[in-house]
Amino acid sequence: MRENAGSALAGRLRNGGAPLGVLFSFMSGLYFRGKLSYALAFAAPSAGVAEAYVITPGAGLVPSDSLVTLDWLHEMSAIDVDPKDARYRDPLDRDSRILRQSAGVGCEVILLGSIATPKYVGPLGEIFGEQLLFPAEFIGRGDMSRGGLMLRCAQTGKSLTHIPVLSALRHGPRPPRLAPLSRTESVR
Repeated sequence: MRENAGSALAGRLRNGGAPLGVLFSFMSGLYFRGKLSYALAFAAPSAGVAEAYVITPGAGLVPSDSLVTLDWLHEMSAIDVDPKDARYRDPLDRDSRILRQSAGVGCEVILLGSIATPKYVGPLGEIFGEQLLFPAEFIGRGDMSRGGLMLRCAQTGKSLTHIPVLSALRHGPRPPRLAPLSRTESVR
């Protein structure tokens, strides 16, 4: 975001925009890269519904391939991700209702964000109810562990176990560390 930033991504932000998923992957590293890879690997989009949406401050649910400009990034960074802030909550509620209508009653919505705090679960749970699922393997894992787990699943084609958020235990003991990848696994 610095004026003199010289990276290719900074150039894209200033000249037409960069894809939201690419931008958030750059800012968040492994955690968001894992989310995006997993979402794109396992999404089953229906007509008019994107494969992966990103929860954004002030703009609600935005398809991951949407172009973000530097001005829009500045706008997003000025809004807290807080369900009590209408600037965050109102667009998220609006887009969640539209998504629920478009996707249909039987559609499963998989939340790959934090399930330990109400910032996502509260608003999304109110609209999607038991249709809002998350990977059971997230329980007890930190951000980086979840990111690594999702990247591995996307690479191997093995989906995680999705369970309803609202009725699940969302805090638990830390699971064992992920085993190191073999040389052949890490080359993929």
